[in-house]
Amino acid sequence: MLKIFAKFLMFFGTIFLIGTVARAQVTIDSLTQTTKPVYAGIVNNFYKKVGIQARVYNGIAYDFYDPAIQGNAYFKDVNHWKTGTVIYDGYNYSNVSLMYDIYADEVIMLYNNHFLKISLLSNQVSSFDLLGNHFIYIKNDPANNLTTGFYNELYHGKMQVLAHYSKSIQTNNDISGNIISYFNPGKDYYLFKDGKYYKVNSQGTFLNLLKDHKKQIREFIRANNIKYKNSPEEAMASIAAHYDNLSN
Repeated sequence: MLKIFAKFLMFFGTIFLIGTVARAQVTIDSLTQTTKPVYAGIVNNFYKKVGIQARVYNGIAYDFYDPAIQGNAYFKDVNHWKTGTVIYDGYNYSNVSLMYDIYADEVIMLYNNHFLKISLLSNQVSSFDLLGNHFIYIKNDPANNLTTGFYNELYHGKMQVLAHYSKSIQTNNDISGNIISYFNPGKDYYLFKDGKYYKVNSQGTFLNLLKDHKKQIREFIRANNIKYKNSPEEAMASIAAHYDNLSN
């Protein structure tokens, strides 16, 4: 039984898995980067045949961005598939091809036919691992200045250090007066301590929250030649771990 989630839909095709046909409809809008509802409903036989693997095929059809936009939308600017792991709808999927679209704040998965790209429903992604980083999904928390989205968990002990990445599309004029578009990156850091998240976008702000062990932290930074400015994420993770040890 099919469900239609958009006004203009046409059949994308028929998926054959273990002899069972599962049909889904997608919208087509002239190959723009706009996402399109897909796999809104999958027949019961499909679930019976492929089990929990069927769940990961519920998502949004995904198209790449206009190549005229300079830069790209992806984590670490990696705009090709990398093997990762995702916990989706309560199930763990390992060794799947993923990308993380920072602009849309979406996890993109390549279907095993190496053609269909699916944007997973973010509110069903508990966490994912990609390029050696562990991301968690956090719902809007106004009391702690956290917006809904994915956060890179840099450290998790008694304290927690998070990074939240963003990209926006900006426009400008080149030397010839032509309008150009480009992806502009941004990031914010957060420290969870004593039951609250604090935004820590500078070394001073970060260290000020650890001032009860200020002397020991300063000594640790000097002894390990930690350069916050060069590698803030690695620096904060190392310092937070040392602080937790001091607090034992």
